[in-house]
Amino acid sequence: MDIQFIRRLAELLEKSAIDEIEVVEGDNKVRITRHVAPAHTAPTVTYTQPMAVAAAMPTVAPVASTPPTAVEQPPQGYVIKSPMVGTFYRAASPEAAPFVEEGSLIKAGQTLCIIEAMKLLNEIEADISGKVIKVLASNSQPVEYGEPLFIIAPENGDV
Repeated sequence: MDIQFIRRLAELLEKSAIDEIEVVEGDNKVRITRHVAPAHTAPTVTYTQPMAVAAAMPTVAPVASTPPTAVEQPPQGYVIKSPMVGTFYRAASPEAAPFVEEGSLIKAGQTLCIIEAMKLLNEIEADISGKVIKVLASNSQPVEYGEPLFIIAPENGDV
């Protein structure tokens, strides 16, 4: 994509009441978003590339010779992990509703959250359909590569 084209999109965003513009051209995707925040009010240009979301985390039941204690086990299901290091955001802006809540039914390809890495906003999408059992990360929390973000109960038991 032409940098002049991207600059014109950013100028259009500044001069209008539009909060977000997204252009997809082949495998390239440009999203320009205006964030309403006290420290930064200029539009942000983000480039995202399609990325694979990590596979399910295997679970192993502990073997104990003593009676089990009242330790809470994490919910079982398909784990969606962070594909990068960055800051986790549950919504597109502080005023917006979260992309998903615990109990939400989701479809493969649906946006679950945003991870900001090096001033780029990367949408993390579901790679399976199902129900969100647990949201493991907190809003604005730093996350590491491979850190579990969501636990999903797969639709029809598929993984």
